[in-house]
Amino acid sequence: MKRLGLGLGLATALVAAGCGSDSEPARGGDAAASQTVTETDRPFDVEEVDSFDDPWAMEFLPGTDDLLVTERSGTLYLRDGETGERLEVEGVPEVVVAGQGGLGDVVVGPSFAEDGTVFLSWAEAGSGGSGAAVGRAQLRTGDGSASLEDLEVIWRQTPKVSGDGHFGHRIAVDPDGEHLFVTSSDRQAQTPAQDTSNTIGTIVRLTLDGEPAPGNPLADQGGVSAEIWSWGHRNPLGLQFAPDGELWSSEMGPEGGDELNLVVEGANYGWPEASYGSQYGGGEIPDHADGDGFEAPKAWWNPAISPGSLMIYSGDLFPDWTGDAFLGALSGEALVRVDLDGTTAGDDEIFEMGERIREVVEGPDGAIWLLEDAGAGRLLRLTPPTS
Repeated sequence: MKRLGLGLGLATALVAAGCGSDSEPARGGDAAASQTVTETDRPFDVEEVDSFDDPWAMEFLPGTDDLLVTERSGTLYLRDGETGERLEVEGVPEVVVAGQGGLGDVVVGPSFAEDGTVFLSWAEAGSGGSGAAVGRAQLRTGDGSASLEDLEVIWRQTPKVSGDGHFGHRIAVDPDGEHLFVTSSDRQAQTPAQDTSNTIGTIVRLTLDGEPAPGNPLADQGGVSAEIWSWGHRNPLGLQFAPDGELWSSEMGPEGGDELNLVVEGANYGWPEASYGSQYGGGEIPDHADGDGFEAPKAWWNPAISPGSLMIYSGDLFPDWTGDAFLGALSGEALVRVDLDGTTAGDDEIFEMGERIREVVEGPDGAIWLLEDAGAGRLLRLTPPTS
């Protein structure tokens, strides 16, 4: 019998998504009070701004309202924040579009204002199957066009394996602008996540050139092990630094057991040896327990919400939410807010959105922006209610 946390969960949203459970939905973690908020009671207005085909990630360009948006099919757009017009960015690499594979994340580099550096991730083919890759390029615009120049692959998930699921490839640059963190999911192979001779099921820490960062916990082992910052991950699809400098990740678990993790140097997060979820098909996994050697999540959900992204809010448009975590829920069709206090995850609110939320980011003015990856693929802007 899986142990359930305290509090309420996602009954309405999960039944609508076809992920209902006969058990009482539950939230677990440092605190476990959960509240589901229906559409009529949401504490924000929702503006439909645009729509895309199967979008996956977005990033605002510094100092502007211009927005980069990736579509999983391999298209990158630059959307003008004033006119709403968008340019298809040329020079995007060839990507594997199958299953969960495709064009993934995009983030601007710390030197963007000087040289236009951006980092992007995608699924690529190679010997043994497919795997995630991260590239660096310069974004050039002018004369009604946009392109990626001097694109180079700076990191590859090792090894490539068969299958088309669980790539991960979320990217975050640390607050000092010196290191690149990349999530590398388990490719549905499970056990390699406990093998630190590969980067399957890990979060890696690199220099901005894609080299293993000096001081990594397994640096003395050399090879790809020297890239690893943490391991024992299943499918971390959200990665962001909080205003206080702590690194957080949202992770899609098995059947139940979705997680919000504080990412700790050298920590093993347990997959597939420990989880608050169960294997698909009914196989049980031991719960996290004191002294098991694994880093337990700060918050977890059962039934699943399927977190596809993570944002830590730092704005002041929603002052009561500054410092809190926001997760885009796929099967949950919701936006989930978790109250963060330092390294403690407290109560959460689940705002029903009625569609899969793939991406959530903070806009330049503190508005919260969402991307749906199904239905109309809408780009949404959330602001405080006007009445």
